[in-house]
Amino acid sequence: MKEILGSRKMDNVHSDIRGPLFIEANEMQKCGLDVLKLNTGNPASFGFKMAEGIHNVLKAQLERAVGYCDFRGMPDARESILAYHKSKGIQNIVEDDIYIGNGVSEVVSFALQSLLDDGDEVLVPTPCYSLWSNSVYLCGAKPVYYVCDERSEWNPDCKDIESKITSKTRAIVIINPNNPTGALYSDEILLKIADIARKNNILIFSDEIYDRLVMDGLSHTSIAALAPDIPVVTMNGLSKSHCLCGFRCGWMILSGPRAATEEYRQNLVKLTSMRLCANALSQLIIPTAMADMETPASMVRPGGRIYEQREATVSELEKIDSISVVKNKAAFYIFPKLDVKKLNITDDRRFARDLLHATNILIVPGSGFDWQEPDHFRIVMLPEPDILRRAVYKMGEFLDGYRQK
Repeated sequence: MKEILGSRKMDNVHSDIRGPLFIEANEMQKCGLDVLKLNTGNPASFGFKMAEGIHNVLKAQLERAVGYCDFRGMPDARESILAYHKSKGIQNIVEDDIYIGNGVSEVVSFALQSLLDDGDEVLVPTPCYSLWSNSVYLCGAKPVYYVCDERSEWNPDCKDIESKITSKTRAIVIINPNNPTGALYSDEILLKIADIARKNNILIFSDEIYDRLVMDGLSHTSIAALAPDIPVVTMNGLSKSHCLCGFRCGWMILSGPRAATEEYRQNLVKLTSMRLCANALSQLIIPTAMADMETPASMVRPGGRIYEQREATVSELEKIDSISVVKNKAAFYIFPKLDVKKLNITDDRRFARDLLHATNILIVPGSGFDWQEPDHFRIVMLPEPDILRRAVYKMGEFLDGYRQK
């Protein structure tokens, strides 16, 4: 029998967050080693709990989730999502503009497959959460990377975006707040991106899953609220703000001029109805969660876990001579920079592996986020502050004597 070959669409797909190094860490754990996994943004792994109100809803409404529901999502769930996004200033949207999915990961695939043909291009940020670049590849299209500028607090470089638009460009992706940098984009930058999309007649995909995890008295702005005249697909969900990753509860909402997106909307209907419906059990909790803004707010104000974990991590990173860091304003990620000349680092995956075996700490190298230089890595700041302090201190000790040959 001839060899069964795989799809060439998978050639550039990668998942460093749960890739070979993650598997290696699992093997270390099987051998009895205690590995601190700072690779995945999974709050439940670090003791974050489900709100009591969500427990109660699940117990009381379980029977509602037995059968298929509307392919777009349960009406009361979409009603609460609609109210939330209207409160953020997104105009002229209705419940049928909302599609609930099994996490943002699923709705990203729906959004891209409904738009892209082979050879099309999508502008995605670098560094980039690899879900986006991978999903573009799987559509037979090409991710074209625009730079987020560390010297400008990781805001997108709008001149770089403009320079990379071609006749094949179909969309611009923004991740705001950002993963892996924790950056929060300014309204000025968002308006510039909207203007680029407007002038070039292209769609915007805005991944806003961390919009309720913003610190330092700042607030998040949806680009769709700033640009009601252009098509925007806004993605959001409950995995991070309410620590419900395993529920796989995400959604997208399509705003902008309806006449310009009618065919695209019909493609979304085809895909979401073909899937029948998203997990009905997770949809039961959406109205309760969307009415509970205290849970996310309590985590990011001074004294809250995410806030204090960030403070602990940054304070220790700033003590390490061979690291510089831009303090994140949102989410629970930070993307430190290594002094690669001092450390002679030419391979960031090798650095991450060496760190793992020397310290039992698992991080993700910058290349896992489509960053082209071997000089960054991401830390997930979800363990308790004292654990993070000790972990970063151990990183510093490791770097004191580390040089790649």
